[in-house]
Amino acid sequence: MRHQLLLPALLASCIVSSAFAQTAAPAAKTAPIDKVRLSDTTRILASNAFEGRAPGTLGEERTVTWLIDAFRKLGLQPAGDDGGWTQAVPLLHTRLDTSVAVTAHAGAANMTLAQGKDVYLGTVRDVDRAAIVAAPLVFVGYGVNAPERQWDDFKQVDLKGKIAVFLVNDPDFNAPAGDPVAGVFGGQAMTYYGRWTYKFDEAAKRGAIGVLIVHDTAGAGYGWNTVIAPAGESFAVVRKPGDVEPAMLQGWLSADAATRLFAASGLDLAKLGQAARRRDFQPVALPGATLSADIPVTRERVASRNVLAKLPGTTRPQETVSFAAHWDAYGVGKQPGANGRTIRAGAADDAIGVAAVLELARNFAAAPRTKRTLLFAAWTAEERGLLGSETFARSDLYPARDMVANFTMDVLQTAGAAHDVVLVGAGQNDLEDALARAARTQGRTVTPDAKPERGLFYRADHFSLARRGVPTLLLMGIGGGADLVKGGRAAGDKWVSDYTAHCYHQTCDDWSADWDLTGAAQDVALVYRVGRELADGTTWPGWKVGSEFAPIRAGSRQGAR
Repeated sequence: MRHQLLLPALLASCIVSSAFAQTAAPAAKTAPIDKVRLSDTTRILASNAFEGRAPGTLGEERTVTWLIDAFRKLGLQPAGDDGGWTQAVPLLHTRLDTSVAVTAHAGAANMTLAQGKDVYLGTVRDVDRAAIVAAPLVFVGYGVNAPERQWDDFKQVDLKGKIAVFLVNDPDFNAPAGDPVAGVFGGQAMTYYGRWTYKFDEAAKRGAIGVLIVHDTAGAGYGWNTVIAPAGESFAVVRKPGDVEPAMLQGWLSADAATRLFAASGLDLAKLGQAARRRDFQPVALPGATLSADIPVTRERVASRNVLAKLPGTTRPQETVSFAAHWDAYGVGKQPGANGRTIRAGAADDAIGVAAVLELARNFAAAPRTKRTLLFAAWTAEERGLLGSETFARSDLYPARDMVANFTMDVLQTAGAAHDVVLVGAGQNDLEDALARAARTQGRTVTPDAKPERGLFYRADHFSLARRGVPTLLLMGIGGGADLVKGGRAAGDKWVSDYTAHCYHQTCDDWSADWDLTGAAQDVALVYRVGRELADGTTWPGWKVGSEFAPIRAGSRQGAR
């Protein structure tokens, strides 16, 4: 029965992959990125046959099989484990019982913190119960340790067995003009220090048993409804011996619950937030405050896979230029969406990115081979925390020190031709300068991310490589409304707002025959041009002064050239 179910997807694979193989691309700096192929590939991957492409499901098996077949028909070579097409990504999948409340004691008050209302919690510990008994709470400001900015919120505080409470974003996010901290971390543009993932990691390194981040819609870049959407579900890469053990519980406190908890401890959260904007801030224990929890955990091991293909370089094959997108989406939901569907197909996020990777591979495969190796990746578990790309980056299968650059495509815009291309992460590295030069050949310009406070640069798969020093370029249509040929910036902003408000991670993120992928094809053609110049050259792009990743690249053997 299983093989019968696979048949429709495999037939579709043969049709589309044959179309890839039949059309040759000229050996030029520009590429005829075909918007019809982009659309057809997206339509297939977002179809019901792939069941929303969730890791560890039949949808994954079908997706991986389809992708391998597509890469093989294009004439690429396998680039995964042991000479195969895939890389193993062992995952731990956990789910907390969200009906169980957490209790806090502060001053004379005993507080019940309801999951989903007052607190959101998850765990990535491999345990049957997430248990914490009367753990003290300590407020550690923004939870930042940034030596290059002479900033340390921790001040050697002992967090072992305690709950660390942090503010979201960076110390200068709420700083008024003229404040000494204003601009130290980038102002409204979030740095990695502002991301919840960074704060979780820093607390775990210091032995915290729990981590809570005080939610703020502006600072987080999203509302409480987005925070609670996973409903206690978490994924993590299976830890190896010697890896840092994560906190038993990690998550968010609602602003209201945090204010009440601090007040019951005799503290003013708003005033502490102001104090946390100073370098001399000292961690503050919540007097007499403790938190307890005993929550059942459902857990399983999931064997997922990245798909990796390559075109070996002719003269410097050890040096790589990579092109990537994530194949996973959110699978089948328990409740139907407004359109009556339960499959969350992830058409724009990110079947269209995978379509772009295949279209790039088609063009490169049909052209003369480049001097450097071209690597094409389709990652798993991006939606679960960039876990597929993180596994790759940790593995040294293709070392970061030998990777010239990475190009990642995630949620390309579907609203038509544009006068510009939106760049997420402006001011980070030299690739954006090359992008601007390439855009000029199309008569277009580059527009920076309209809302850098959302930290989109730290929320896509390229970041797993960036944090190892690899210069990256992220094309993400929801970084800001493009200046569309039809309707201008207003129309571009409307596309972003409509998509993010109604279809992002929802069942209506589906392929549509009404899409106009002219602009998406333009953007992918820019990636081809910049990527080919690097792959045929000797340049090692670097990070710009002030980027938190510059010191990492400077210490790498290849990147220092």
